[in-house]
Amino acid sequence: MSEFSQSQLPSGVRSRYLSDINGLSMHILESGYEAEGRGLVLLLHGFPELAYSWRKVMVPLAEAGYHVVAPDQRGYGLTTGWDGDYHSDIAPFRMFNLVRDVMGLVHALGYETVTSVIGHDFGSPVAAWSSVIRPDIFKSVALMSAPIGQAASIANAAAGEDVHAAMAALPRPRKHYQWYYSTPEANDDMVHCPQGVHDFLRAYYHQKSADWAGNRPYPLKGWQADELAKLPTYYIMDLDKGMAETVAEEMPSPEEIAACTWLPDAELEVYASTFSRTGLQGGLNWYRCATTSRFAPEMELFAGRTIDTPSVYIAGSSDWGIYQKPGDFERMQNEFCTDMRGCHLVDGAGHWVQQEQPSETARLLIEFLEGQ
Repeated sequence: MSEFSQSQLPSGVRSRYLSDINGLSMHILESGYEAEGRGLVLLLHGFPELAYSWRKVMVPLAEAGYHVVAPDQRGYGLTTGWDGDYHSDIAPFRMFNLVRDVMGLVHALGYETVTSVIGHDFGSPVAAWSSVIRPDIFKSVALMSAPIGQAASIANAAAGEDVHAAMAALPRPRKHYQWYYSTPEANDDMVHCPQGVHDFLRAYYHQKSADWAGNRPYPLKGWQADELAKLPTYYIMDLDKGMAETVAEEMPSPEEIAACTWLPDAELEVYASTFSRTGLQGGLNWYRCATTSRFAPEMELFAGRTIDTPSVYIAGSSDWGIYQKPGDFERMQNEFCTDMRGCHLVDGAGHWVQQEQPSETARLLIEFLEGQ
């Protein structure tokens, strides 16, 4: 296990560990820790990211008066106590246990309540479920990039179109990235790809950012193969390709890389060196739980529940993630979040909004926090 050097972190952000958190030794980044009595703000990252993904917004949030904590979540980074073998038990990666991780972190930090839980990408459903299950602890929630349209539903999973078979039968055969991420070969395809982890991540982050000209999102009509096939290939992949091969086709030029001020190579290397060491299977296990119905039956207990605490949604205006699950963006605003204080699409950002446009992201979060 390696440590962060302070040169890799902004001044005012520290790295440390907390032990015995639901079986984990959890690595966190932390800002605003000097003064007591501050409200706790938790920042939950997505895939393939780390606590480090929040580095640019942590100090502004701390300067606004909050104790800001970003953990490496289960399966990621310097947090240990999880098993990354594909063939091991993946039950610890079920959503309810991810929420237990967050609650354990709150307790370890000495808090009884959280001013706000903020989640990006796959961190967004963890934040949402934290709010659904324990609104007494999590007093508000910010959902970023991944909109959540409902807590859960009780439905016949076999009913309706077999969308995966239909995608495979398209004239250009396709597959859904989340189901690809759930396969045994996904980790090796990405970690041991011909271009290496550094260049794989460079292309992946580039193609999902506002820097890639193909990101001009719009709503889809529904969860049908011909509609889903309109999504970029990092979401609806060619049937015969893995993710590393998919994004390699959009590898940015040396000039584009040099112009990428939001993720220079020195910062990208933090991700590359980390995932080269840990692999990606820990994060991929989250997708395996999400795509396999037998791992989520208890979630049906919350069917029909809503988020009734103050909420906000923030995404880049060039983020296809807004519409990757048709209807969720609208249901989130009209049904699921009953006290939504704002829905913001940030210009000049794609999927990595808190890294691509950190100042505007921090401003919107502070405005939300101060308005409660």
